Amino acid sequence: MTDEPQRRQWKTLDRDLNRIAILENATGYVSKPMVGPGIALVFIVLAGLAAAILLGTTPINYVVVAAAVFGAYMAVNIGANDVANNMGPAVGANALTMGGAILIAAIAESAGALLAGGDVVSTISKGIIDPSIMATTDIFIWAMMAALISAALWVNLATWLGAPVSTTHSVVGGVMGAGIAAAGLAAVNWPTMAKIAASWVISPVLGGIIAALFLALIKSRVIYQDDKIAAARRWVPILVGVMAGVFSAYLALKGLKRVIKIDMQDALIIGAAIGALSYAITLPLIRRQSQGMENRNKSLKVLFRLPLVISAALLSFAHGANDVANAVGPLAAIVHATEFGDFAAKVVIPTWVMVIGAMGISFGLFLFGPKLIRMVGSQITKLNPMRAFCVSLSAAITVIVASGLGLPVSSTHIAVGAVFGVGFFREWHMERRLRNSSAKRPQKKALAPEERRRRKLVRRSHFMTILAAWVITVPAAAVMSAGIYLLLTTLVG
Repeated sequence: MTDEPQRRQWKTLDRDLNRIAILENATGYVSKPMVGPGIALVFIVLAGLAAAILLGTTPINYVVVAAAVFGAYMAVNIGANDVANNMGPAVGANALTMGGAILIAAIAESAGALLAGGDVVSTISKGIIDPSIMATTDIFIWAMMAALISAALWVNLATWLGAPVSTTHSVVGGVMGAGIAAAGLAAVNWPTMAKIAASWVISPVLGGIIAALFLALIKSRVIYQDDKIAAARRWVPILVGVMAGVFSAYLALKGLKRVIKIDMQDALIIGAAIGALSYAITLPLIRRQSQGMENRNKSLKVLFRLPLVISAALLSFAHGANDVANAVGPLAAIVHATEFGDFAAKVVIPTWVMVIGAMGISFGLFLFGPKLIRMVGSQITKLNPMRAFCVSLSAAITVIVASGLGLPVSSTHIAVGAVFGVGFFREWHMERRLRNSSAKRPQKKALAPEERRRRKLVRRSHFMTILAAWVITVPAAAVMSAGIYLLLTTLVG
């Protein structure tokens, strides 16, 4: 009898401890979505403190500190949105795990920004507005601040909606809107804006066409051959050589300009030489790897996996070298204007500004990138290593072609356009095979229209969402920027 109260006491304690455990689990579950924003906020605050310490001015220039905070916020959003276009296809094709993709992209993006990023950037985002029209340095600073804030807010909103948008075009829209609010319509370089508007159509269409052509080549020359492995031994080294040559030409054009001046012709010669060398190295490697492989498509996926991973890493490096500088351009412009009391069309980007950009991209990619990576990699259309390789190769070739034509293209538009190109080509190819099959066997019952729609290989809802986001990026960022500029100038008097 004396043991009964003690047993009741232990039961009560167990029940209370169980309730506490359930409460702790519930609290952890509820607070989990706040971990990412919390870490991002800490990084953004540290970026502002670093700007205050590194500048070493007394009293502290709070305008530059605020610009560094918003520059870090912008960089985090680039990592969350833009980088998905480079790694999404590799993850969707199961060539990389999500963790592996994030690690490779973080290293490659940071290396591209710090090693090959241009140290001279057009702070007016490729000549969108004329800085000489600005009445005073203060007006110019607040215009750049408004452009930075609006671009970051827009990319953040697009990421939340699950739409991959161009950070470069967001900055372009922000600069244009702030320029109009500060100095009127005459401040905008409308011919340049017309080129950018044309690139909205040209770059994704060109990326899609090139990706579809490469996929058609791989299907006809490798996948549909009787001896797939022998065909792969012949064509995979050629495709790797083309990939290495294209990326080498692109990086020579964008990265080596810090050391020596290189024009398009020299870049293409460098690309051809490295492409030929890559072909010579890859040929025996593919022969060795393919020995003993079964004559099936699953074996082809293995042969394309490593080239796909390398192309995704190179695409991230190229993105870091090109797009990060454009994104931190307004921050660099503010720093230059506050230090020297004037403004110029081109300024040198301080190292600490590029470090903020590179680190912010890594944080944004790690904390928020998986959502867009999954969307680009698997929710638009189904990818495998061959299709994803076509996407990466198309993105690099399209950027080279656009650079030669002088078009200010977006790597986001090109990469996502290439994913759509691969998907629509597969739809067209499937429809053609169905028609040929029906023609050979007329007695076979044709598919109902509803069943044909169900078998579409590209999700139309994502296509329309992304298309709408692309179309409204520049005007939306411009309207936001104009409003923010007017608010800032009202607050500071």
